[in-house]
Amino acid sequence: MTTATPFLMFQGGVAQAALDLYLATFPNSRVVHVERYGAGEPGPEGTIKVARFEVCGQAFLCSDSPVKHDFDFTPSSSIFVEFESGEVLERIFAVLAEGGRVYMPLGDYGFSPRFGWVSDRFGVSWQLSLVR
Repeated sequence: MTTATPFLMFQGGVAQAALDLYLATFPNSRVVHVERYGAGEPGPEGTIKVARFEVCGQAFLCSDSPVKHDFDFTPSSSIFVEFESGEVLERIFAVLAEGGRVYMPLGDYGFSPRFGWVSDRFGVSWQLSLVR
C-alpha cells in the first residue's frame, strides 16, 4: 500500500517539546512510536530519530535533524484543522500563538465564521477554521 504522511523536521532537538505541545493541545492525538538517537549515532543522544504520531487522528512523522539546515518551516505549507466548537478553536489558537506568530487573527473572513492562521513557537504553521 502506498501512503502519504506529513513529515515535520525540527532543528535544535525540539521535536519532543513540539510533540508534547501538540499532544496536550489537540484532541484525538497520540504518539504511535518513537525511535531516539543512541550513543555514537549522528544525532544527539536521546533526541528523536523518527516519531510517528497523530494529531486529530491524522498521521504525522517528525524528527530532530542532526544536520543544521539553512531553511526551516514556511507558512506556505500549513496544517489545516477544522473545529465544530468555537471555544475549542479559540483555546487552541491561543496555545499555538504563545511564543509563535499570528498571520491572521481570529475572525470571520467570509469563507469561515471563525478562522485564524498562526505559526507555533516551533515554526509550524496552522490554519484553524470553524466548520459552518
